[in-house]
Amino acid sequence: MKKLSILFLVLSTVLISCSSDDDAPVPVPVKSEKISNLEAPQTGGQGQPVGGVFTKFDFETGKTTTSDTAWDIAFRGTTIAVNGGVVTGTADEPARNGNVGAAIVTGTFAGVTNAKDVTFGQDANGAFAIPTGSDNGWYNYAGPPTHIISPIPGKILVFRTRNGNYAKVEILSYYKDEDTSKDSKHYTFNYVYNPNKGETSFE
Repeated sequence: MKKLSILFLVLSTVLISCSSDDDAPVPVPVKSEKISNLEAPQTGGQGQPVGGVFTKFDFETGKTTTSDTAWDIAFRGTTIAVNGGVVTGTADEPARNGNVGAAIVTGTFAGVTNAKDVTFGQDANGAFAIPTGSDNGWYNYAGPPTHIISPIPGKILVFRTRNGNYAKVEILSYYKDEDTSKDSKHYTFNYVYNPNKGETSFE
């Protein structure tokens, strides 16, 4: 009888262990995508007041959105806003109601493999988390005669999303079809998004 009790206890332990393993959530694969020709129009510029609606992007869906809340980053001209912090005071910007954070990490896109040790900032009064201006953030402005805007090599944008997930972005071009002879304010970028909450790895 004693042997049967021990056997029953062992079998119960094994079954509970197997059940626990079966109940463990299966990680969702990391998503890697390329977005082409995301339009980010603006009014003004060249000494005139800048305005216009920001184009919002949601990492979870991988699409632009007009939602007031379900967005992570937003584009207008060369400016990138995040849905975290407070409004900066620029015209026509969206309200911030999330906890998105942003950082610029120096390295290759493939080489930035984890967001664990990244320090994130948020938009603030008078300043964007991703700094604006040539050579301050993600781009360089060549000035006359070409006036070309080029992504700075080795500047990778890393984000904590509104859902507490993590993403990295490599901006490839600011021009339609990645052709500097065509219209500007058309972003093409690679991004990697980890849909598993709290997981910081990009692999």
